[in-house]
Amino acid sequence: MPESAYGPTNNCIGIGAVLLERGHRVVFAAESSWKGRLAPLGFEEQLVHLSPPPDASDDAAQQDAGAFWKDFIRETSPEFRKPTIEQLATFVQPTFQALIDGARYCQPQLERILADVRPDVTVLDNVVNFPALMTAGAPYVRIMSCNPLELKGPGVAPTFSGLARDDVEGWRAFRAEYERTHQATWTLYDAWVQDQGAPGLDHLDFVHVSPDLNLYVYPEAMDYTDARPLDATWQRLDSSVRTTDEAFDLPQTLRDRPDGSALVYLSLGSLGSADADLMRRLVEVLGGTPHRYIVSTGPQHAEYQLADNMWGQEFLPQTSILPAVDLVITHGGNNTTTEALHFGKPMIVLPLFWDQYDNAQRVHETGHGIRLDTYRFTAADMTTALDTLLGDEALHRRLAEESATIRERDGVRRAADLIEQVAESQER
Repeated sequence: MPESAYGPTNNCIGIGAVLLERGHRVVFAAESSWKGRLAPLGFEEQLVHLSPPPDASDDAAQQDAGAFWKDFIRETSPEFRKPTIEQLATFVQPTFQALIDGARYCQPQLERILADVRPDVTVLDNVVNFPALMTAGAPYVRIMSCNPLELKGPGVAPTFSGLARDDVEGWRAFRAEYERTHQATWTLYDAWVQDQGAPGLDHLDFVHVSPDLNLYVYPEAMDYTDARPLDATWQRLDSSVRTTDEAFDLPQTLRDRPDGSALVYLSLGSLGSADADLMRRLVEVLGGTPHRYIVSTGPQHAEYQLADNMWGQEFLPQTSILPAVDLVITHGGNNTTTEALHFGKPMIVLPLFWDQYDNAQRVHETGHGIRLDTYRFTAADMTTALDTLLGDEALHRRLAEESATIRERDGVRRAADLIEQVAESQER
């Protein structure tokens, strides 16, 4: 059961595809806007509504995969211009509340689905728990496909803060504000979870740690294990790159490039690209550089026009494109961040919300790229970052070595192996 957004769903698709190859039955309890998108990949769809379903005649609402979160982000995007500590009250807590409302609404649906499917293992990739998954009589596996700071610890920066690893004073202020803004929400949710028969939650955590298996997606080269060791139930996937994306042929307009021109991939994710003003600003700045750009234009693509040195579409097969480019400009979503490192690409990170700030800071402080201020960067900031990263031969060698290690570890198949082991242990 993935969160409705593309990142967690694509992560689960990649792992599920390997399990399908091995002859297992894979059932997705996906949010209802994904109807018809998972079955063609070989999965069973058992769809759930996170809120009252739209009118049957509303075809657009039914066909827009991830619509639940696209609508929510579109309404709250002005919050992204605030410092992260100010977003806690006006964006992060309302986001948790929306997720909790969805979990409560779909609880009876999930109970019916689980009683019918009778799974050997339940797998959740979300930032709140759905207690029916824990009371189904099968082992529960948690996937944490956000930045690993989702699992809190005293030796690491607080989740969603984007604060530097040595800003301990900033950590204290952020944690105090997090508790102030989230305590009441967490208390009510924890009580409801226990009323459904699931264990209580750790203080201010909205999802349970599994006693059997917890998977998280992050490359060792950027991990926090030196500052926040994890027990044996936690297993790292250095990447989780699906093989279900279609092949990509580079358009002719991007094949012929002048000397000194790089090929750059620009993607702010399905949610970030909904900010048409920000996309227009990026087109203006990047259109004045000598490079060529592949642009994931997103749901508001009709509201702006790409520059002459750009080509793009609303939906692109990202994992097929990344091997061909020299650099990635990203919002810092965990999928794009880890996929860029899987293919050895440096990043310019423009965080917008949630764990994107944490990824942006980690990329910056580990030397895998450069973090810029998403709404205040200048043209000089962007061109300097491009020139610095594209010209750093030592960084390119380092990324190539790390990429080889990441790909050799094959996180998708490792995840499938571990989930199989949980099922087998239950059978014994």
